[in-house]
Amino acid sequence: MARHLVTSALPYINGIKHLGNMVGSMLPADVYSRYLRLRGHDVLYICATDEHGTPAELAAKAAGTSVAEFCAQAHDAQKAVYDGFELAFDHFGRSSSHQNVEITQHFARKLWENGFIEERAISQVYSPVDGRFLPDRYVEGTCPHCGYDKARGDQCENCTRVLDPTDLLEPRSAISGSTELEIRETKHLFLLQSRLQHEVEAWVARHEADWPQLSSSIARKWLTEGLHDRAITRDLDWGVPVPADTWPELAAEGKVFYVWFDAPIEYIGATKEWADAAPDGETRDWKSWWYEADDTVRYTQFMAKDNVPFHTVMFPATELGVREPWKKVDVVKGFNWLTYYGGKFSTSQKRGIFTDAALETLPADYWRYFLIANAPESDDSSFTWEHFAATVNKDLADTLGNFVNRVLSFSRKRFGDEVPAGATAGEAEARLGEEIARLLTEYEEHMDTLQYRKAAAALRALWSAGNSYLEEKAPWLEIKTNPDGAALTLRTAMNLIHLYAIVSEPLIPTSAAAMRGAFALESDTATWVTPEEAKSLTTIQPGTPFTVPPVLFAKITDEDLEFYRERFGGSDA
Repeated sequence: MARHLVTSALPYINGIKHLGNMVGSMLPADVYSRYLRLRGHDVLYICATDEHGTPAELAAKAAGTSVAEFCAQAHDAQKAVYDGFELAFDHFGRSSSHQNVEITQHFARKLWENGFIEERAISQVYSPVDGRFLPDRYVEGTCPHCGYDKARGDQCENCTRVLDPTDLLEPRSAISGSTELEIRETKHLFLLQSRLQHEVEAWVARHEADWPQLSSSIARKWLTEGLHDRAITRDLDWGVPVPADTWPELAAEGKVFYVWFDAPIEYIGATKEWADAAPDGETRDWKSWWYEADDTVRYTQFMAKDNVPFHTVMFPATELGVREPWKKVDVVKGFNWLTYYGGKFSTSQKRGIFTDAALETLPADYWRYFLIANAPESDDSSFTWEHFAATVNKDLADTLGNFVNRVLSFSRKRFGDEVPAGATAGEAEARLGEEIARLLTEYEEHMDTLQYRKAAAALRALWSAGNSYLEEKAPWLEIKTNPDGAALTLRTAMNLIHLYAIVSEPLIPTSAAAMRGAFALESDTATWVTPEEAKSLTTIQPGTPFTVPPVLFAKITDEDLEFYRERFGGSDA
């Protein structure tokens, strides 16, 4: 089977992420990785915390700790949340790893050797009180456009205007608060993207047919506007150091690489971390996934639209300029925004539902299913508690959960704790098998093409088919006149439960495991059910012991909704 490399946008280190971040990158990557593994493919799902840049230093300062200690603690805190969501990373690394440092410096040296990096003198804000140059985000002041008094030197969060530190009124140091700022000249390294424009255009043209329209349109927009040379170093204490063997003067000044230069390289770095972390007796070949792998690996990336330019244009430019055969992405699955009652989720303003609070409120499968079923693919989608409750109650509690509970409970009551035998399958079972095979084919097609809303709808239709069959056969009536017929109906429905357990696992892994574990099969090694196999519905044989699992999904009541709205904010958010 094919080898699939899967990565999702690296979550930034400064704080727990919100649901919009989850649905725009890591969760769909996890769903796809789980699906591919079930289909028998060799899959490597890599992610990491993005730990460099100004916000990490500022967050550490606010926490009263060193940046290294802050990042280590924040990494562990984020990983605990992702474990709670059952994100099945093969490795969840850190961009501050020595592996990423080594590979980032290697990339920089090669770009320099190939003429795609040059030193340039620029004017930059300097703080005599702090004794250092201030990167954009270390300068705060009043926005000249809207008057917001906490605007940063790169952007005003209030009106979203892009700024330069020199644009700010009454500028001050974000470190000391000093207003005694100067403009001084300093040197930085620039990546000469303008020289790579035509190569990037040709590369995009070869690949964009496999990308969603969102990703290709963003890439085309940036290419149409033209690629500009970009500073790739900063004056920070925390980051990948500029190597002294190549740029001794800049290294002596403590320059580090810009976070957007080293962060995408961490996909490679984290893969080497994964290889280096192999247990004794196991060898992992990280390079076979990344080097000279164009014909052997299919690489799919997942990210929200604000990250798309960096991965469809900027990082490919870097890889092309290195002039080495590093694997480039085949498919970039971009997502629009998930909003909270029509407004933006905001980490800095604590608006919306954050992933740790979500897990404290309801089990992970509730969130996983809702987010995938309402993924912001073709346009933005809005989270509301009312919509969330309606989806959970209708799809999970009523359609799937109720089907599982009433089939197993009724069969145990009438036939005991083993799967009943009953009559031979008839016309109704044949029609059901055909319908299940058709819907399963549809589900597979949507998963293969990364159409998440459609995939969730096809999965929901699979669950509904079982309910329709149950209503048609009505075993609670059938048993009065035809016990063997009722036993057949229940046995067939139990086979559906087992099938649902397998094909639902990418979206709701905990519930899928509970459904699968209801049957005491001597050997249950099935990883997938083909449409042809689905027609027979005979995996669960008569005499197989079973148990009734706890209720899979509890309904969300009006009282629950009132509590959630009060805690997180409702329609006036």
